[in-house]
Amino acid sequence: MVKNRLIASIIVRDGRVVQSEQFKHTNVIHYDAIHAIDNFTRWSVDEIVLINVSRDSSGQQKFKELLSYVTRKCFVPITAGGWINELDYGLSLISSGSDKILINTALYENPKMVQQLIERLGKQCIVASIDYRYINDAPIVCIDRGEKSIGIDPVSWANQLDSMGVGEIYLNCIDRDGKRKGYDLNILGEICHAVSIPVIAFGGVFRWKHLLEGIQAGADAVAAANIFHYTEHATKKAKRFLKEAGVNIREPRFIN
Repeated sequence: MVKNRLIASIIVRDGRVVQSEQFKHTNVIHYDAIHAIDNFTRWSVDEIVLINVSRDSSGQQKFKELLSYVTRKCFVPITAGGWINELDYGLSLISSGSDKILINTALYENPKMVQQLIERLGKQCIVASIDYRYINDAPIVCIDRGEKSIGIDPVSWANQLDSMGVGEIYLNCIDRDGKRKGYDLNILGEICHAVSIPVIAFGGVFRWKHLLEGIQAGADAVAAANIFHYTEHATKKAKRFLKEAGVNIREPRFIN
């Protein structure tokens, strides 16, 4: 049986790890991203998602250099994303050591490029990021760092991306991002039951039970960011909680 995964998401702006709250990134958590990633490697996390939220595409090269440095020292699978708007840049993140790439805006604005990446890398390397917020009480997908609505509900968009041939979905409710209220379980559950590919739940975790609720809603993997930075041995403790709750997850470990 495939095990559920615990994922640490690290939001990076200009080489610094930042806290995310409804896609605002004003509070620096770590001035050295390497330190944060090293902790997660030792603290039992299954995967790391590394996201570049620099204000413009000029941060691409610096992010790629960070990724290359990190992957030489990190033995945990890494998914890298942010500002993937050209085929060569997406490919360069893989050549820099990333196991998968996370794509958002290009799924809507440049699906041809996404198809090329799928053909070159295989669907297992492509993670589709779905960000959405509630507009007039209706969930609507947003792209371009959450600034632009595309007028499609997240369940319909997830089905389209599944048909496109992506390998996984990384789901985040912007309204809950950093708000400590847990995942948006209704939309999460609908998407998990609608698609044939793995779904990663992200956004809003404040208690370990929020991770459990995500898995109970159908998520194949659960991810968090802010909470893992502020709790000693956080991912190890989270895994222990999930294991004791009966979740089929890899045993927690500690590496000195």
